[in-house]
Amino acid sequence: MERQRRRVVVLGASRKPQRYSNKAVVMLKEYGHEVLPVHPVEEEIEGLPVAHDLGEIHAEVDTLSVYVGPQHVAPMIPSILALKPKRVILNPGTESAELETALKNGGIPYLEACTLVMLRTNQF
Repeated sequence: MERQRRRVVVLGASRKPQRYSNKAVVMLKEYGHEVLPVHPVEEEIEGLPVAHDLGEIHAEVDTLSVYVGPQHVAPMIPSILALKPKRVILNPGTESAELETALKNGGIPYLEACTLVMLRTNQF
C-alpha cells in the first residue's frame, strides 16, 4: 500500500539529533512527506530550509506536529489558527488546555499522540 504524501509542519524542530523533534523531521522525510521545520533562529535542519515562525508558511498544511511546550505555545495560538492545518498532533509534553480549546473552537482536529509512533505503526 502506498502512503499518502503529506505536507507536515514541525513546530519546534531542532538540529540536535537526540531531540524528538529532530527525529520526527528525519522520519517524516524517510516516509516521503514534505517537511517544513519551524524554529525561531535556525536556518537549516536536516537539509531543509527553516521557517522562523508559522506566518512564513503560506501553503496548505495537512499536519502540524507540535514540539513546543505549553509555556511557549500560548503566544503562537493565533498563528496556529491562521495556518488552518487539517489536524494538529500534540506530542508528549506539549499538551496545552489553552491550545486545545482554541483548536476546538477553530474547528481544527487535534490529537495527543506521538508522531514517531504514529509513523511506525502506520497510523499517520
